[in-house]
This record gives sequence, structure tokens and C-alpha cells, in this order.
Amino acid sequence: MSAPVPDVSVILPCAGLGTRFGAPYAKELHCLAPGVTVLDRSLEPVVELAEGGAAVRVVVVFGPHKLDTVKYLARYAGTLQLVFVYQDDDAEPGLDGAIRCALPMTRGPVALVLPDIVVSDAGSLREALRLAGASAWGVVAAKERDPVVLRQMGALAVDGDAGVVTVEAAAEKPADPSGFNALWGIVAVTEEQAHRLPDVARRDADSPLAGARALVVERIVNYNTTEG
Repeated sequence: MSAPVPDVSVILPCAGLGTRFGAPYAKELHCLAPGVTVLDRSLEPVVELAEGGAAVRVVVVFGPHKLDTVKYLARYAGTLQLVFVYQDDDAEPGLDGAIRCALPMTRGPVALVLPDIVVSDAGSLREALRLAGASAWGVVAAKERDPVVLRQMGALAVDGDAGVVTVEAAAEKPADPSGFNALWGIVAVTEEQAHRLPDVARRDADSPLAGARALVVERIVNYNTTEG
């Protein structure tokens, strides 16, 4: 029996080594509250979308060191259509390689959700998809001025302070973060433009996020360390 065609696909890249996190377990499985991990928090916008009636396919990209994460995701089997893709040694490394591994399994508009990034607004994915439907790309962003943080993230220069704003420029982990004033937490794109999604995570490519519309939320947290 074939799986139903999803309304939207979410790429969840879980193959990273998480060396900066410094724990003997995957950083997305770090406990934030009893029975709640970073992964649960990062998936809240995805679950909100599914519980609102959308058929959501989550393409999980993993490696041999992430079998605990694969097992943990079983709790979402009744809510999300889970598809697992192995990023082996022959695949291109890094986040852009993970996205390329996942894209053949996606259908419909595609969202990139990172398992160690927590966005404060549970409805943010729905809004990013709405923005993408209007202009090809939609972004969930938060204002950020700390150059140390911006060097570690997808940095944005946005025009406006709140609500829906325009992305003037974007760069992945820029060496020089001057001129950037925000970071992204979720990216959504139409099916027709999804082939360009890996360029969002490349430092040697022009980011397709320039010109995108972005929803500014109160907070985006990157769990790079056990302190958050």
C-alpha cells in the first residue's frame, strides 16, 4: 500500500555529529523538561501544522550514529508521515548534502526544519508556507545583533522590526556578520523552487533567501551546547 501524497514535506537533517555540543548523546535528544527534548520543541510547528489538518511528510536524514534519534521519532508516527533517508559516506557532507539526500523524497512545498533549533511561535511554519505560496520563499526569523551568534547561523539582513518583513540579504555563517541583523530558524519554499534549497546552507553560493518575505518571531534558540 503506497503512502498518501503529502500536502507539505519537511526536511529534518539529523546526520550531524554535534561535536560542539559535547555530550555523549545527540543534541536533539537533550532534555529540556520531563519527557520533552530539544527535538520535541523543534517539531512543535510541524505538529501544529499536522494537527490543523495538513498531511505532513517528514524526511529525516540520519547517519549510523543517530539510531537513538530514529527510535525516538517513533512517537510521531501517528501524527506525521515519517520517511528516513541515510546520508552515507558517498553523499556530500554537511547540511547542504543532507538536503540533497532528502529532496527526492519530498512532494509539494518543502520546509527545512533543524532538529536543534527551537522557534518560539508554534504557528510559524504555517505562516512561512503561506509566505512561500505568495512569493516562492518564506522564512521564520528572529532579530539578532550578536556577531558571535550570527557567525554560527544563517544570517539575514531584514528591513523592519516585527511582523512580516523583507529579507534584503542572506548568508550562511558569514565570516563578517556586519550588516546582518537577524537569523533564520525555518525556511519554506515552493515545490518548483525546492531544488535551490541546498544553496541556503552553502557559504560559497548566493543565498536564494534574498528578497524573501520573513515572519519575525520573538526568539529562536540554537542548542549548540548543553547550556542552550
